[in-house]
Amino acid sequence: MRPAIDADGPAIKALIAGTFSEYPGCLFVDAEFPELAAPASHYAGQGCSLMVAERDGKVIGSLAVVMTEVAGLAELFKVYVAADARGSGLAQRLFEAGLSHAKARDANAMILWTDTRFERGHAFYEKLGFRREPVMRYLADESASWEYCFRMPLA
Repeated sequence: MRPAIDADGPAIKALIAGTFSEYPGCLFVDAEFPELAAPASHYAGQGCSLMVAERDGKVIGSLAVVMTEVAGLAELFKVYVAADARGSGLAQRLFEAGLSHAKARDANAMILWTDTRFERGHAFYEKLGFRREPVMRYLADESASWEYCFRMPLA
């Protein structure tokens, strides 16, 4: 694992597109991810951390954590792990790095939004201690995505 650099943008796009392709109707549209043109700069500009994991020079995982405008609330973004790396503990290690970043910034809770179709991800978040909130949002994107909100208090 390492901090992302702007040159990782195409590899992160490929990682996300690969994940989306596993779900019917979930389309990766480049224009819907303008932050990936310069991902490290985008997240650094928000005072946060974007991490990637590599294997044999290929990006196989990503996770960003951003402190929101709500005091003490961190939000996770870009939580993706390549299919052939799932179950290896990589997602757990990425999450722990993000959690450390959030706690170092005095976060007392963490949220994330995730597509309603990503059921395997939902199970992973619940295993970490996240609970689904009674709210959804519609993105009006090319995939007509609806997202669940998950929240976890930080002790």
